[in-house]
Amino acid sequence: MYKHFLLLMIAAFFIASCGQAPREAAEEAETAELPQQERAFMDNLASLCGQSFPGEEAYLAEGRDSWDGDYVMHVTLCEEDRVHIPFHVGEDQSRTWMFINEDGRLRFRHDHRYPDGTPEENTMYGGYSDGQGTAFEQHFPKDEYSRELLDGHYGREWRVVMDEAMTTFSYRLLYDGEIVFQADFDLTNPL
Repeated sequence: MYKHFLLLMIAAFFIASCGQAPREAAEEAETAELPQQERAFMDNLASLCGQSFPGEEAYLAEGRDSWDGDYVMHVTLCEEDRVHIPFHVGEDQSRTWMFINEDGRLRFRHDHRYPDGTPEENTMYGGYSDGQGTAFEQHFPKDEYSRELLDGHYGREWRVVMDEAMTTFSYRLLYDGEIVFQADFDLTNPL
């Protein structure tokens, strides 16, 4: 009887161990690698970590409303698989640009929050890199989630560009291939 009990306990141990292995493996699984140019782009962004930079509205298409206030970008979170850049316009601190390695694809998202930290209705929109970028420029056409969230402008695309000397960072919004908004930040003048 003791042998049966011992065998039962050993079998239970092995079954429990086998049941845990996939979960542990999933938790320990590394994020898939980004393509070389997208990894280099993330590394360039991360090189700015811990710094804040002044900016300005560089272009605004006719008929669009200008944002009032000083522009400042803060490169605050730099991890292997993500870089977060809060973007403030005057007292409005509701926006954060998020660059994320999502299963080996570079994703750009706009995180919009109210002052108490709760998400706004239109938040987390953006897109995946189109694979045509470089270490200094990436293009993010609107993804399916954003198509459902944002009305109209089905040709919406975001471009994030740093010049090769790393002196300027530009955020561009395009509709059907035409720039409708651009903000430029001076990387030579950290705050």
